[in-house]
Amino acid sequence: MCMSKKSSTFALVMLLYPNCKINIGLRVVRKRPDGYHDLETLFVPIYGLYDELEVKPIPAPSLRGREISFEQEGITVDCEAEDNLIIKCYRKMAAKYPQIGSVSIRFKKNIPFGAGLGGGSSDAAHMAIALNELFGLGLSKAQLAEEVRPLGADCPFFIYNTPCYAEGIGDILTPVDLDLKGTRILLIKPAEGVSTKEAYSGIQPTPCPSLKGRVNDLACGLFINDFEATVFPHHPIIADIKKHLLDAGAYYASMSGSGSTVFGLFKNDPEGRTDTQLALLKQKFASMILLDDTFGEWKS
Repeated sequence: MCMSKKSSTFALVMLLYPNCKINIGLRVVRKRPDGYHDLETLFVPIYGLYDELEVKPIPAPSLRGREISFEQEGITVDCEAEDNLIIKCYRKMAAKYPQIGSVSIRFKKNIPFGAGLGGGSSDAAHMAIALNELFGLGLSKAQLAEEVRPLGADCPFFIYNTPCYAEGIGDILTPVDLDLKGTRILLIKPAEGVSTKEAYSGIQPTPCPSLKGRVNDLACGLFINDFEATVFPHHPIIADIKKHLLDAGAYYASMSGSGSTVFGLFKNDPEGRTDTQLALLKQKFASMILLDDTFGEWKS
């Protein structure tokens, strides 16, 4: 079931599971004076695919001053440790809150980057949650969202971690009552990634009516991802995956965010045709399947 994996605290050690997200629809509606773009999109958390984050306070004498012990495994992240959003979150919050001390961090990366799944943003948000809990900062979700906002436009979403309609640069959030219970989701990530810069090259902002009140009407044809028009011509495998998902019976399929992950949503068929179609699809894309799961209840 696509349920949240609960974080845990044991003797001042926090174990967290920063999950990914998908975008259902992503409209680029205008370019801002600051060079960023205003968006409208529906963020949906996917709890079944997650990184692993362990944070433990350590006595200051164990390290020189207020410092970090950082160990990473799993997918290799293509940046220096200090550029990792987990470390950036720690540095930012430690500079503001004197009660935050030295920490030991163990991190396993499972969510691929360049995938449109928000893994790095989720890591930063969950690090903020860990610091808030371990050092008794007493920050509300709204305050935590403000703390992580400068680290990435979709970081605040992962503080709430429930379906939200996002506007602005993706940081103005409105929780929505999205009904996907029982819907099967298939995530497919090709080997190639797509950078945000690449996705935005050639994008043409197009004003569109708000879809905030229509989040359960995915068949209306208005929930499109504008980045597909710029990404598909340069990455035909991504377009091919979407076509195969629709051919297999997905009632909605789309690239997530700026790509390269594509997802399909399927309704269960009592006659078993969905299972048959998906079995063929999973065989074709066996090396690319990231997640085959069913939506359950949302995290509270």
